[in-house]
Amino acid sequence: MIITRELAQGLLQPLLERINVVIVPRANLDGATRGEALAAGGQDIGRDHLLLNTPEAQALARLSRDYQPTVVVDVGEYRVSDVYQQKFGAVQKFDALLQYSSTANLPEFLIKADEEWYRRPLLAALKGQGLSTDWYHSTSADTADRTVFMGGTEPVTSRNVEGLKNAISVAIYSRGAGLGRLHLQRRVHTHVTAITSILGSTAQRARELIQLRPYLDKEVAGMACKGQAAVEVATTPAQYDLQMLDPITGSDMRVTVDWESALALRTLKSRVRPCGYWLSGSSKAAVERLRLQGVKVFQVLEPGAMLGDIYRESQRSTSAQPRGQSATANGRPAFGIEVSLVRGVIDAQVGSYYVPLSQPLANLAIAALEPDTQSSYFANRLTIDLAGVARVMSEPSLKSEELP
Repeated sequence: MIITRELAQGLLQPLLERINVVIVPRANLDGATRGEALAAGGQDIGRDHLLLNTPEAQALARLSRDYQPTVVVDVGEYRVSDVYQQKFGAVQKFDALLQYSSTANLPEFLIKADEEWYRRPLLAALKGQGLSTDWYHSTSADTADRTVFMGGTEPVTSRNVEGLKNAISVAIYSRGAGLGRLHLQRRVHTHVTAITSILGSTAQRARELIQLRPYLDKEVAGMACKGQAAVEVATTPAQYDLQMLDPITGSDMRVTVDWESALALRTLKSRVRPCGYWLSGSSKAAVERLRLQGVKVFQVLEPGAMLGDIYRESQRSTSAQPRGQSATANGRPAFGIEVSLVRGVIDAQVGSYYVPLSQPLANLAIAALEPDTQSSYFANRLTIDLAGVARVMSEPSLKSEELP
């Protein structure tokens, strides 16, 4: 409300001469009423930005597709928990926790812009107001597990999905969930300071940002049929000096913790980047979600043949939730599979679909359609038959039309 007021008739109003601002109010009213992140049906909306199972996530995806923002800020609160005191004998300190996109296949220049154009000015703004900050982090409820995790690398959060759409994407979480109205003025001031910094950086960099998105879109689209694409990545184990507070005196404490860093990603699985993906005519649910994201999908009008890699399942198991992550987006566990690739000819029947990777959202399509990850459409039952998805390895000659 404060940001809206200041943009309308306050100190931030001059920024609107250089930038447009869209403010999305709280989407998860059911969860907010109960004081939890889950929707009424048990889905974690915060992790539903790839699958789009919930109407709330679908509404946000539709807005992102239609408006194509250059900068996206996900604002929330992190939960203050006594588990830190149980594990480390200290309590959480920071007014704000920050993190930008950290998932597979992000353009290098996008990460550079995240850090230099946004995070560094944001740190300075918070420090200038006497507010403390660090990277976003969390720890599990298991008191025997003393690992602290940065925000996840899976392409399921707004932070990561918007990054895969080639947007600057930053998550800002203030100290607050579970505190009621305690320290409310300071918590609100933290958000106002952080968002004001983001808006100021955007206005200051408006000229560069106008050039950035087309540059990234062209770079990603030009990678089709070339090089390697990461299919699955993970954080890197490290040691980190985490600032906390002494629970008795309130003085600063420095605790060295086992730290899973999202700043240096380990590639667990990679493949040759295909030219695109073929989907069977029965893949309507997956096609609908891809189009909702803004991915270009073509429907085959005449039978044709394509050279491709066909997936063969070699192993299946119920996927365990990654350490440090919350519930699955759809409220039920995904399953995990191992696959091998078999080169062959794909018979593209009339009514089937082709998703080219010569488009700006190619990396988002890879995240959705490579089947052997926990976040994929196949693992979450949006594509039912593994034989209904294949990697197209040469530019096809198909008579097709783009779906509207």
